[in-house]
Amino acid sequence: MLVALLLLQGASQVVAGGSRSRWTYAGPYGKEHWEADFPDCGGTAQSPIDIQTGATWHDPSLLPVLPLGYGSLWDDTFTLHNNGHTVKMSLPPTMTLQGLPWVCTAVQLHLHWGRQGQAGGSEHRLDGEAAPAELHVVHYNSETYANLSQAQHQADGLAVLGILIEAGDTPNPAYDNILRHLDSVQHAGQSISIPAFDVGELLPQRLGHFYRYNGSLTTPPCLQSVLWTVFHQRVRISSAQLQQLQQTLFSTELGSPHPQPLLDNFREPQALNDRLVLASFPVGEIIAIVFGVLVGCLGVGLAAHFVAKRIRTKRRREHDVVFKSSSKRVTVG
Repeated sequence: MLVALLLLQGASQVVAGGSRSRWTYAGPYGKEHWEADFPDCGGTAQSPIDIQTGATWHDPSLLPVLPLGYGSLWDDTFTLHNNGHTVKMSLPPTMTLQGLPWVCTAVQLHLHWGRQGQAGGSEHRLDGEAAPAELHVVHYNSETYANLSQAQHQADGLAVLGILIEAGDTPNPAYDNILRHLDSVQHAGQSISIPAFDVGELLPQRLGHFYRYNGSLTTPPCLQSVLWTVFHQRVRISSAQLQQLQQTLFSTELGSPHPQPLLDNFREPQALNDRLVLASFPVGEIIAIVFGVLVGCLGVGLAAHFVAKRIRTKRRREHDVVFKSSSKRVTVG
């Protein structure tokens, strides 16, 4: 099975991360310097990636992702936290994920985004195209390991869902459960309890269409222990909600003499190297169907064009015959 091959690819690529905890997305501790303090960030199985859909390998054995307990509100609150790198929401252990090689328990979710006026913001890309933002829902392999701390250092330790987010005209009520509370965690280190809600509503509707590959955490220590599931279908929030995400938060603490907006907290795509990217659905067939429809439409259009051209030509000839005949009668008379 191809999933097993993915796991074998990642098994030899996990090494210990660095001990230094200070890092940023830009500046002297920015992305280009991560590897110096976190060796895994220079590994050969890093995330995110640019998923070239035409080069993916269809694996019909991949099962649809099955979230369990995402809507079971065992507690009436979640904790929302600004850690200076993103806004993160802790998730209860009653939330699990099936459809993977193992049962996984949810830990937290967080967001990545860009800045106003720029198209990018997501970490993963599809055929070179970035979305304005991306949601990650982090789980660990609870079937094999006792906790997240133990699991994250193992090749089969983590499973993360990646959801690309685009902007439109209509507000998304599910995402508003998070976004409307951002004012309360504007600065690094701030936390707030928010009303619990059905986390499953944050996911796209088509959970059976996704891409899967072996990768890493997209932030230091960049541990190469993640089985990624990136959904093909995007979710949509309103442009106002996207601006709220882009304009509300700071990466610095309250009272900082030099407050820094929390923007562009995404990592660029990393080299795929020798990894496989699996697709749960036949991408090539879908492309062929779309191409066939386009060719069919083009054929109909061309046929209509030639028919119309023939009709116009025939009418011109008939008109010419009538004109010449009439002219002749006038001349003879």
